[in-house]
Amino acid sequence: MAAQGGGVRGRVVDIATKEALPGVSVLIAGTTVGTSSGNEGDFSITGLKPGTYKVVFSSIGYELPPRTVEIGEAIVDLGTVGLTQTSVMAGEVVVSASRRPEKLTEAPATIDLITAKQIDELPSFNVGELLARQKGVDYIRTGVLGTGINVRGFNSAFNPKNLQMNDARLSTLIATGLPLGPLTSVVKEDIERVEIILGPSAALYGPNAHNGLVNTISKDPRRSAGTTVALGLGNQSVFSGRFRHAQVLNSKLAFKVTGEYTRGEDFAYTDTVYYTNTAFKTTTPASPGVFHAGKEIDLDRTFKSLHGEAAVYYSLTDKADIIVSYGGNQSSFLAQTNAGRNQIKDWSVQYLHARYVSPRWFAQVYNTWSKTADTYAINQRTQNYLSFKDAGFSEEEARSRSYGEQWFGKTTTAGVALQRGAVFKDASRRLNGEVQYNNTFGVFNLVLGTQYQRDMAFSQHTYLFDRDGDIVINQIGLYTQGELTLPGHFKLIAAARADQHDRYGFNFIPKGGLVWSLNDQNLRLTYGQGIAAPTILNLDGYLFGGLLLGNGQGFTLSDGTVIDKLKVETIKTVEIGYKGKVTPKFLIDANAYYNRSQNFLSPAINIATLGRKVVKRGDTPMSQVVPGTPEAGAATVLTYANFGQVDTYGADFGFSYFLSSSLSLALNYSYFDFKLDYSDLKNDGNKDGKVQKEVDLPINTPNHKGSLALNYSGQKFFGSVFGRYVQAYDFYSGINVAAAANSTLNIKENARYGRTWNYGPLGGFTTVDVSAGYRVNSYLTASAQVVNLFDTKMREFVASPFIGRLYSAELKVMLPALGAK
Repeated sequence: MAAQGGGVRGRVVDIATKEALPGVSVLIAGTTVGTSSGNEGDFSITGLKPGTYKVVFSSIGYELPPRTVEIGEAIVDLGTVGLTQTSVMAGEVVVSASRRPEKLTEAPATIDLITAKQIDELPSFNVGELLARQKGVDYIRTGVLGTGINVRGFNSAFNPKNLQMNDARLSTLIATGLPLGPLTSVVKEDIERVEIILGPSAALYGPNAHNGLVNTISKDPRRSAGTTVALGLGNQSVFSGRFRHAQVLNSKLAFKVTGEYTRGEDFAYTDTVYYTNTAFKTTTPASPGVFHAGKEIDLDRTFKSLHGEAAVYYSLTDKADIIVSYGGNQSSFLAQTNAGRNQIKDWSVQYLHARYVSPRWFAQVYNTWSKTADTYAINQRTQNYLSFKDAGFSEEEARSRSYGEQWFGKTTTAGVALQRGAVFKDASRRLNGEVQYNNTFGVFNLVLGTQYQRDMAFSQHTYLFDRDGDIVINQIGLYTQGELTLPGHFKLIAAARADQHDRYGFNFIPKGGLVWSLNDQNLRLTYGQGIAAPTILNLDGYLFGGLLLGNGQGFTLSDGTVIDKLKVETIKTVEIGYKGKVTPKFLIDANAYYNRSQNFLSPAINIATLGRKVVKRGDTPMSQVVPGTPEAGAATVLTYANFGQVDTYGADFGFSYFLSSSLSLALNYSYFDFKLDYSDLKNDGNKDGKVQKEVDLPINTPNHKGSLALNYSGQKFFGSVFGRYVQAYDFYSGINVAAAANSTLNIKENARYGRTWNYGPLGGFTTVDVSAGYRVNSYLTASAQVVNLFDTKMREFVASPFIGRLYSAELKVMLPALGAK
């Protein structure tokens, strides 16, 4: 469309092949004005006032110095602009390490980067699969749909120790702090890149950027205009349909809209559920002691997700934007937990987000709300159902009462029904606001900001202590970072954050570092501190009628032992790292780190051990906390506790070598381990008088893992061969166990352990994935992949199925922007 003023136009090509390059980002430096090249490589930017401008060209795998252009009242034609293929990705710009743009090789942190090109060439709807290819990341697949990550140790079925964000917005559930995972509203085709920071990032991002940060950044419609439609099919009855449309209406206004519907069927797996009923004293070979066994009832392995986003970009000036966006997701799927599995039923998460973005100021406010009414814990409902059936109740009554009660008795008349709710309801909301200022004063750069968060959690007393209404928690944080450029290509960095939280008080978080950068070489020494704040669920959980309770008030046992209420966990990290081009074709990214954690937050553990009962929560007798509890106290209470000091250490190595401009080899390796003071009874998590690594503080992470990938990305063909190795390791989380036989703990493989079945350790496998694609023309791309090519029998998480071979194929149509050639 016509616009006032001058402009710039041209056509970008590969300087070697002379082929047109579509999708190249063309940006006027220092402004938000830009576009992307069309299918024939052509681009045009208009509406520029007379002056001198720097035009920046950016495309993965290519490099070109910025062009300086004098613009008057007419359009300046740059003609054919040739971009040179670069072998090593070192000049990419990232924003997550310092909350401002900087080159990847100058960032004061270890950053893994997933680019738009890698996402575009993935023949799957599930971008999470690319996380398996990153160093230092524990990638976990729990099914066809479910993927998750952990960073630097101590994984659990409820793991909020790495923070996940989308476009500077928290991507976590309100009450649990868990990543949204399948509940995200982001569509694959709208992702510009994913930045993964390894190690504490709390100084700039606040509580729970503890072990790391995953920041997903979406595309700007002004530099990615056009329409994309993608259709995907796979085994397990997978179907995925996605679209993205972005359009520039005029020099001020642009918008984008995305949508996705994905469905399929998870791997065939039905867990065995064990339960106890003290009214029975039956012992059988199949169910020793007082344990009874049954299969999950009404198991629905179908998953489906409907989600999308819409955003409007309005340019106040050529350097300032207002962005308003809305997104929503409604999904049903199976989810793994500390206490079994959940049947997620039509859980919806929505947000409304407004941002102001300029070179010096950033401000945002957003509201997130979550809703579900029919989600339930499969294992608890199954236990409830079996208790009624064993006592002689009818099938209809057993099913109807199984959502909220468990029967304790031998017959329908000799017994009592206790509240053992299996249903999870949620009507929680979160309000966030932030203002940030950054500027450069000569050799000194300053970032200064403040954040506010108000959580309003409400479960209708189905899994929280919220009988009287919302649980409301406010927190406010102030953060700053200064960077001082020193002689000799050094940079000194200092950052700090102060947080005030309604429940855990005041915390101060410092960070510092020294970075040397020259010619795409980066050597850094950093000190960082992070905190893991107890979630609302950790503090105020009330699950299964009180079998799992939050520890916001502390507990007292029958022998007088006191379990203190939860404190904030702190982690202090010293890290040394190097990233750089050893040769023009060889990139190394390596780090080594040492962490010291205080008040380590445990997974859910049973604190009623050695015959002791739990008699109080805070000052309230357990008989009042959980109706039906005997005056003598509760014989089983799962909760969360703090440990003492835990030291962890490890190293990550990434090597990339480009055999040609299109063919590359990538090798990653990570090592992790820890040490524990066995004489410190603060580390005695279950309070049995002794510290045992497997019981009190399971590492839940392999010591060794690695991957090797061969990637090809040409003008027409692209593909990869990817191999991954994960060492076998034991996993303990809540009632779930996946571990090798241990006579000390009375653990046997492929046998019942407590209320669960132990299939043996996780990991212990090597898998191979292959993919290939072909760009038929500038509009049409076809691709396919096989995950776990050799159908290796592997299990990556407790309470999840064995992961088998997965096939997928994708057809993508990309139409140019309206008015473009």
